Amino acid sequence: MYWTKTLIPTMKETPEGAEIPSHVLMLRAGMISQVMAGAYTYLPLGHRVLKKAERIVREEMDAAGAIELAMPAMSPRGLWERTGRVEAFGDVLVQLNLHRPGRKVPVVLGPTHEEIVTELVSRNISSYRQMPITLYQITSKFRNEERPRFGVLRTSEFLMKDAYSFNPSVESLGESYERMYAAYCKIFDRCGLDYLVVEAESGPIGGDASHEFMIPAENGEDAVLHCRACGYAANQEKAEIGSRDWTTPDVELKPLEKVATPGASTIEQVSGFLKCKPAELIKTLIYLADGKPIAVLIRGDHDANEGKIRRACLSAAGTAASINKLELAPPEVIEKVTGAPVGFAGPVGMKEKTPIFADLEIQKMVNAAAGANAADAHLTGVNSPRDFRPDSSHDLRNALDGDPCPRCSSNLSLRQAIEVGHVFKLGTKYSEALAARFLDADEKLHPIIMGCYGIGVNRIVAGLIEISHDGDGIIWPVSLAPYEVLIVPVKVPDEESMAAAERLHDRLAAAGIDVLLDDRDCRAGVKFKDADLIGVPLRVVIGQRGLKEGKLEIKWRWEKESGKIALDGAADQLAKMVREERATGERFRGRQQHNKSLLNAV
Repeated sequence: MYWTKTLIPTMKETPEGAEIPSHVLMLRAGMISQVMAGAYTYLPLGHRVLKKAERIVREEMDAAGAIELAMPAMSPRGLWERTGRVEAFGDVLVQLNLHRPGRKVPVVLGPTHEEIVTELVSRNISSYRQMPITLYQITSKFRNEERPRFGVLRTSEFLMKDAYSFNPSVESLGESYERMYAAYCKIFDRCGLDYLVVEAESGPIGGDASHEFMIPAENGEDAVLHCRACGYAANQEKAEIGSRDWTTPDVELKPLEKVATPGASTIEQVSGFLKCKPAELIKTLIYLADGKPIAVLIRGDHDANEGKIRRACLSAAGTAASINKLELAPPEVIEKVTGAPVGFAGPVGMKEKTPIFADLEIQKMVNAAAGANAADAHLTGVNSPRDFRPDSSHDLRNALDGDPCPRCSSNLSLRQAIEVGHVFKLGTKYSEALAARFLDADEKLHPIIMGCYGIGVNRIVAGLIEISHDGDGIIWPVSLAPYEVLIVPVKVPDEESMAAAERLHDRLAAAGIDVLLDDRDCRAGVKFKDADLIGVPLRVVIGQRGLKEGKLEIKWRWEKESGKIALDGAADQLAKMVREERATGERFRGRQQHNKSLLNAV
């Protein structure tokens, strides 16, 4: 391809509104163009990268035995009502009405495809002999993002690979899950990603086992807790906290005292008013668990973890059933339960008898402050069990940097990360709701056991840029680069230089190498800057002096120094170098390891 024959609208300046490196560089490198908030056109360079990521995903899914199909983005709302996910997704679900003669047809644009694929299987698979089977697709998905941001990392329309396994037994599901897990590792390895596999919550998807594939990155929206000593890793929604010293301080208990705190309803306001630290406050949160109120006690400087609260509710109930909906109670429920407006709830003297779940940290708090269950008032000198007694205590808060690891004696490190893949063991949630059943060898009917496996293809691209760039632009591995080789003739008007460039271009293209020839008649410095910006891995410079010497200058994007090769046989030598890097990625990985070593040394 010739530069002047395609569309590569590079920019010198940082575009307005672009906040993070991947967004800035994808715009500046002419990879994407914004249509509206949360929707982008992929220009030729961006489209080529996206298609390369998609090809890697497809090849590894096929190799793992998954079968590709194509499902529509649009589906009837009724399917989603049967699984309860219209309510679970809420405003995130894109809903519209199709106007048909004499009626309206309510539909949704799928953020994922469990309903459609399960309904399909319910009509076509009825025997254990037809399983296991894993079906997948690569298609556009839709989410009504309230705050689209960070370029293609958080958009309303995105490209996703989603796969679904259908199994006759839990053991069979485990085997399918392991195959997909291994395939994901191969995909992200081939894409040149430095990733971390973490334990995760399943969220509105459902399921009882889940792992996320994360790219540790400064601008990631997800928080990951990682133990460098033993390798334990989990996202903050799931991360457990190791054993701590639960010894209660030997301090004299102060009397319970009611203090007027007019207008002070937040942790910051109350701690300022009472001249204490947020860690000395008991935060009382009223939740509705499937419509029933519960009180959750968390230390003032901590954040409640809803996944852990769900599990605590199930543990207290002694049941394996799920909590379909957990949400903070509205003001009217809070006042009904506590007798006070929002911001003044506390565990002492609640108006209605309500189950109290306390975080483990609460048991070692002495002479704490808490809401008085009365407007504009708090209590000081609050102590358990003298003044209140929780129904049960659990780990109910988000893990933080420095918390003890739950698997070893070391501490956890908090890291920001970008989620690029997620695998779930779904169980029978969808097959039961949509009547996907099968007959076993004894002619007994059972719900099909399912797994779900997703990859954000756009996120592979943006995530790679977040961790692989420098001050000059993007640094692509050969596996994802829009072009593998960039030929830069220094003097385009020079007939000898252009003839050599064109011959090299044609020979590389004939050898199956993705090659771009910068045939613009402009200064060499401009071309070199654009070459670094778009990040083509191997740059070949053809200069008049080099031609006289029978030499070409070559430079890998991630290396500081350039080298020279003979013009005679250059096409074969360059093609060999590119093929070797395609197969092994060793040069690019060597750069990653060097960067890691520098980081660890700091």
